[in-house]
Amino acid sequence: MSGYLKPNEIAIATVETGAVKARNSLSVMLVLGFVAGAFIALGYLLYIRITAAVPSEWGSISNLIGASLFPVGLILVLLGGGELLTGNMMAVPLARMKQRITTWEAARNLIIITIANFAGAVFVAYAFGHIVGLTASGVYLEKTIAVAGHKLDESFLQAFISGIGCNWLVAIAVWVSYGSKSFSGKILGIWFPTMAFVAIGFQHVVANMFVIPAAIFEGYYTWGNYFMNFIPVWLGNLVGGMLFVAGVYYAAYLKPQPKVSPIAVNDNTIAYDKVKAQAN
Repeated sequence: MSGYLKPNEIAIATVETGAVKARNSLSVMLVLGFVAGAFIALGYLLYIRITAAVPSEWGSISNLIGASLFPVGLILVLLGGGELLTGNMMAVPLARMKQRITTWEAARNLIIITIANFAGAVFVAYAFGHIVGLTASGVYLEKTIAVAGHKLDESFLQAFISGIGCNWLVAIAVWVSYGSKSFSGKILGIWFPTMAFVAIGFQHVVANMFVIPAAIFEGYYTWGNYFMNFIPVWLGNLVGGMLFVAGVYYAAYLKPQPKVSPIAVNDNTIAYDKVKAQAN
């Protein structure tokens, strides 16, 4: 038996996964959404704690090191169990495209998971970042402020397009993980696309739920600043997951294809042969 699924088989499996996600109870969505937001925040906290201490002379190597560590959060979500908004923005719409769920079920899931992810990420930002002090002083605070400020400085359009790029990669990571039947295969499938989006600098709506509030808790920026960033990044992540991954693979593997009539093919072949004979 093969240790992985082919792309068309991943598409079928993802539809069923999306349908299950959309029909989970409210309590399950809230619990799994909370831990997913917390796991992503912990991955980002790891990124900050490591990269902040790297000498500035190392340049982009610092970013590469941090990017290679951030995927820990997504690995915990997908292997440990969690409901992450960006992954659901791919799987749940795909289930809707195949008419396995209703539009309301899809929208309900994304709304609830958004709220639950926010609660989990903000919990980590406040409890570990602010109270424990892991992002509250020294080079760690400086790094947190710099990262949050860079995200907030982008225009609506820039943040929106950045969000598309982010979830194109994150949703592909989730997609590939669904295709592996082993833990090691899933980890590798998750690791590299996730590392790529972090190294590039794309905006991830759930990651932002940690780093921007972490800066806010230390007296920098405002919740108004945060929500002006949240809207375009959320929309961009939705487009990246729903259109660039779910939409593409729905069209390639799941959309009903028109049947070609054997009679029409034979008639065309005969007509072509006649024209060819006359030309000769």
